[in-house]
Amino acid sequence: MGENPIRFYDDDGTEINPDLLPKPSLCTSCAKDDDPGEEPLCALNRFDQQDEEDFPCGAYVPKVQG
Repeated sequence: MGENPIRFYDDDGTEINPDLLPKPSLCTSCAKDDDPGEEPLCALNRFDQQDEEDFPCGAYVPKVQG
């Protein structure tokens, strides 16, 4: 069965490509990075904050070192 990706649209109805959203360093150090189940929420959070100076994320979980 083929994969049906979730589609995102901005307030104007323009489709958002999550692959083109900048990924802050906080995201790359998160245990949820690259988790397909978390990606829709992460992408929406990145889109919502893309023009902000700071990038807070209430769902952030640091990757386990070791």
